[in-house]
Amino acid sequence: MEKSAIFRAPEAVFYGRDSMKKVGAEAALRGKKALIISDQIMNQLGYVSECISNLQSQGVQSEVYLGVASEPTDQYVEEGLVIFQTESCDLIISLGGGSCIDTAKAIAVLATNGGYIGDYMGGKKIAQHQAIPHIAIPTTAGTGSEATDVTVITNTSSSVKMMIKQPVFMPRVAIVDPLLTISSPKSVTSATGIDALSHAVEAYLSKKAHPMTDTMALSAMKLIVKNILTAYNDGEHVDAREAMSLGSLQAGMAFTNASVCLVHGMSRPIGALFHVPHGISNAMLLPAVLEFSQNECVERLADIGRIFVGNNENLSNQEAANVAVKSIKDLCLKLNIPNLKGWGMDEGAFRTAVDKMAYDALDSGSPSNNPRVPSQRELVELYYRCYDYQFSSPIKQV
Repeated sequence: MEKSAIFRAPEAVFYGRDSMKKVGAEAALRGKKALIISDQIMNQLGYVSECISNLQSQGVQSEVYLGVASEPTDQYVEEGLVIFQTESCDLIISLGGGSCIDTAKAIAVLATNGGYIGDYMGGKKIAQHQAIPHIAIPTTAGTGSEATDVTVITNTSSSVKMMIKQPVFMPRVAIVDPLLTISSPKSVTSATGIDALSHAVEAYLSKKAHPMTDTMALSAMKLIVKNILTAYNDGEHVDAREAMSLGSLQAGMAFTNASVCLVHGMSRPIGALFHVPHGISNAMLLPAVLEFSQNECVERLADIGRIFVGNNENLSNQEAANVAVKSIKDLCLKLNIPNLKGWGMDEGAFRTAVDKMAYDALDSGSPSNNPRVPSQRELVELYYRCYDYQFSSPIKQV
């Protein structure tokens, strides 16, 4: 290593089947009354009541906010914060996908540091006080948000997805129970699975990558590539679900310490302006962005290509890099990932918004970590390419 690096993670990570049962004991160590941040689907599935029962068994009271109904917004943060304060809570538990976890992260920080969540974007305001203890329990295998110090919140006034990264946003505890992901429908499994793959790929290609993040990213990619189609086609395949949960967790640990790159920079404006779920928008963009970046990261893309076909010594680095791009395109086809046009995005609205999207993407800072950093013009052209991008037909096995 030529320079020092840092690796941050929650102070405790519980992983494995039935690890959800740990929530009561962990909560009791950190507070007396929890605000549970979740959504209506998790409530209907019975996960919220299960969490409440676990808390009660350890003498922890709880209140519930179920208002997270989409990608996280500043409105959800404000609503949840009001409940936290008026009900005198001292602990936060997020139960759901990345939207619930990111909302909880923002509430946990604002509860002790105050202000508007957008104040913290770009380091304009640095949190001076430790956040409220936050136990994150993901119910999808995708965002990895349970193990990151990043929250992404949409500013409902400006339609900008605010990517905010400070150590204080890291959850205190992550509980990753793969059994909670079995309820995910195929569309969520594919979107969150490709999201996790995007995290691992970008962490590995990032200019800020270092040996510890590489270890996590490579392990995550191996788990995801081997198991994502099984989890997609057979949602009750517990071994595949377990591998995907572990892969998502590792990918989250990798990218929070190495940073994401161009895919995520381009993805956030699409989500903010067109309300495309984060995982889907990442999946739509990933193959085209890899093609754009390929010549600047051949050796690292070759490592990824060999995950798909084995450590084939007969392949040159260039050939293995080609395999990586083609295999990810093939994977998107098999998971029924649409392009922007196929999602139903109106072309006129897209053309009107593309310059703003390119500006917002660059302004987020993430593209600067990419092996090839685009200009504003190149980014506009790349958005146009992604609009009606054609995923290749399945490749022949090498």
